[in-house]
Amino acid sequence: MRHKKISRLLVSFCVLLAVALAVPFAGGCDGGMEYTIGLTQLFIHPAMDAARQGFIDALADGGYVEGENVEFDFQNPEGDATAEQTIAQKFVDDEVDLIYSFGTTISQKCVSAAEGTDIPVLFCAVTDPVAAQLVSSWDHPGENVTGTSDMIEMDSTVDLILEIVPGVETIGTIYNAGEVNSVVLVDGLNEACDALGIEVVETTVSTTADVSTAAQSLVGRVDVIWVGTDNTVVSALDAVIGVCEEELIPFFAADDPSIERGGIACLGFDYYDVGYQTGQMAVRILEGESAEDIPVELGKVFSYTVNTAAAELYGLTIPQDILDKATIYDELAP
Repeated sequence: MRHKKISRLLVSFCVLLAVALAVPFAGGCDGGMEYTIGLTQLFIHPAMDAARQGFIDALADGGYVEGENVEFDFQNPEGDATAEQTIAQKFVDDEVDLIYSFGTTISQKCVSAAEGTDIPVLFCAVTDPVAAQLVSSWDHPGENVTGTSDMIEMDSTVDLILEIVPGVETIGTIYNAGEVNSVVLVDGLNEACDALGIEVVETTVSTTADVSTAAQSLVGRVDVIWVGTDNTVVSALDAVIGVCEEELIPFFAADDPSIERGGIACLGFDYYDVGYQTGQMAVRILEGESAEDIPVELGKVFSYTVNTAAAELYGLTIPQDILDKATIYDELAP
């Protein structure tokens, strides 16, 4: 009887030991941090913030929840090139499991810093990642980098402007020539306008401090002003809107948050959706798929956004067929 009792105790002990050893490997159920993701974006502004939240939400929906099995290290360089490089190198030195970057120049820094490591880089909303030399092609075999593009349909954008402001002969635009994404869009704007006999008047900036002066330089020279997804200009968008409202130059932008702030209309992306789409790609990577096997994706959800209060300020009426399919804001941002 005594031997049987000892045997039962040994069996119970072995079972308990096996359970104890198995718990740490039970898919993060112990609440420990399993993954660290470096998050960075060029500036703090609504479009980038929305994309970051979409990215985090997609991860959570995929089972990667902050505080349970993933930790986010969010770093913001506020457009400073030196800080961008420092942040990118920090992520690599810390051996994060994945890097998420919003914006062309910060993505370039992250890709460069991670080269030769096994850290995948996932860029978000880079207009032309091939032109930015983030990847060699949209399929990029052999490169541990992928992400999403927010390439805008420039022909449709110009058509939208003409529907709301018929007879436009000159379109002014402000951009940072150091942002490859902006150069690509302005080239597309010129191509679309050339086909219609519309002149494009360009003015460039290097920092957010230059944006107000650049906007003033367009007064009296253009019929409307259009700003693309230029990170430098969008970060100082209030300066552009202020000049446009004072001089009654109709202002158009390329993203939903900029329309909410005072643009008239756009055909573009909700950046939350683009960020969510990027987050879905991150889930695939964390679950074992290689970044080099995931092609770069174009944002999937195009939509119209209009601001009827902004249109009224400029004495314009947005056609009903556009209103019928648009997200509508009916007041100006304070």
